[in-house]
Amino acid sequence: MAFDAGYMAAVVRELSETVANARVEKIFQPSKDSVLLVLRGERREGDRGETFRLLIDAGSANPRLTLTEEQTENPKVPPMLCMLLRKHLGGARLISVKQPAFDRVAELIFEARDELGFLSTKTLYAEIMGKFSNLVFCGADKKVLAALRTGDLSGGSKRPVILGAPYLPPPPQEGKRLPFGEEREAFLEALRESGQPAAKFIMNRYSGLSPLTARELAFRSGEDDERLWEVFSTVMRDIEQGRFTPVMLRRPDGSPLEYSFFPIGQYGKEAVQQLFPSFSALTEEFFSERARAERIRQRASDILRLLTNAETRLTKKIAAQEQDLAACSDKEQYRLRGDLITANIYRLTRGMTEAALPDWSRGGEEVTVPLDGRLTPAQNAQRCYKKYNKCKSAEKKLTEQLALAREELRYLATVSESLSKAETENDLAEIRRELYESGYASRMKSYTAVKIPAPKPMEFTTSGGYRVLCGKNNAQNDYLTHKLAGKQDLWFHVKGLPGSHVVLFCDGEEPPAQDFTEAAVIAAVYSKAPRGQKTEVDYTRVRNIKKPPAAKPGYVTFSSNYSAVVLPDAALAERLRKK
Repeated sequence: MAFDAGYMAAVVRELSETVANARVEKIFQPSKDSVLLVLRGERREGDRGETFRLLIDAGSANPRLTLTEEQTENPKVPPMLCMLLRKHLGGARLISVKQPAFDRVAELIFEARDELGFLSTKTLYAEIMGKFSNLVFCGADKKVLAALRTGDLSGGSKRPVILGAPYLPPPPQEGKRLPFGEEREAFLEALRESGQPAAKFIMNRYSGLSPLTARELAFRSGEDDERLWEVFSTVMRDIEQGRFTPVMLRRPDGSPLEYSFFPIGQYGKEAVQQLFPSFSALTEEFFSERARAERIRQRASDILRLLTNAETRLTKKIAAQEQDLAACSDKEQYRLRGDLITANIYRLTRGMTEAALPDWSRGGEEVTVPLDGRLTPAQNAQRCYKKYNKCKSAEKKLTEQLALAREELRYLATVSESLSKAETENDLAEIRRELYESGYASRMKSYTAVKIPAPKPMEFTTSGGYRVLCGKNNAQNDYLTHKLAGKQDLWFHVKGLPGSHVVLFCDGEEPPAQDFTEAAVIAAVYSKAPRGQKTEVDYTRVRNIKKPPAAKPGYVTFSSNYSAVVLPDAALAERLRKK
């Protein structure tokens, strides 16, 4: 990832041009590592000014500073940091956004009124530095009032963040220098003396540049010293003069690969470049899916733990049952031994440990039958018949139990797939209730029933204007298929894999082929189907869908279906989705 000092410079410049002089209307803390500032732009004649949502995420997974359109759920009880920011910054004016010393730090300076009503400046430092990211709030004297992460000297930190102490900027990287103001002769001399490849030389000599940026400079230069200086000086001059290009690289399957503040060519045909109108749009597009997944993972840790334990238990159970079932394959051998002993009982006596007896069903071929010398011949025969009946009964029961265990494992796979599509706390509540009602109550001791609003499946609109709904979990799948959909609407589901129920609302009409394809693509995207590979999707009228009695949530059977082969296209599904 490339949120380096160059990318921070581009973001800071964009924010300075966009939200300067905006006032703070609301402050939220959606997660423990992020703060959201709702800003109102300067009033214009006839309107109240534009609204901006400034997100500062200082988590180790997806650290970023960006304007966002994403609507997030906030805790019912605001955390202490959120309350303190509301106290000091409520109604404050953001007067400037700066980047001190070409580092991955943004300095947001606010003008606010103190307890006595006098104007004073407050500063919010957003340090976007990977696992060392932090958010530090300082008063007018630049002393720390609050921080997401604090630390003292006892922890071995080179730069402690102590409440009440003056704010100290992150220490510079040892042995490195700023990439600005470099002279050509000094650059070339240092390059030749280092004896290092171009990318490694840039990383070791200059601070603030990511490995992606260093590799791109080396790629453009072709490892030629003179050419490297020209490329390096040009990019640094662009940064100083504020010339940036928001670029994202995507893999052939459409998934995000990298992002940068200038075009990247080192991946060649292995990646596709996509330009964005702003760095906020680029940052939000790149991080939104990862951030949502991380947020859901944190809030759904109890569900993940339950599913993992249940899947592990079922996998071990199925393996043991398959082993026992394989042992039952010898049942016919026990029956044959009993028959042979019974047919030749006059030739046997107590105390014999084995006997060679003719099997006339195979032409009189002699079969060696083991015997228990402590038992009579009749008791040995009864013992063999007993083992045969035991294996026969066990085989029947194990076959039934195996089918149930495999069905339960498939059901848990659908719940895991539902969890990957969960977007809100209500989605997680629906999954918890589903698991509780499906027989997992004993493993959810802390579960308490809560009132959940009516399910809200994802909604899409096809190119032809048809409405498409897609369930995000098994409860929504049942509600969509059996409550919302009409008998003449079209129902889609990926073939042979866990996935969402998708309904194309057409009221018996025959939609154009394009709309059919788009509904099938949605069903393929929201399933376990592998990305980048053609996927078969079944579709039929809703009237052909049946739910067996006592079936698990989301389980249906259908007949008279057709199939379509499509390529899962997440970008297409996102464009069709109703916001």
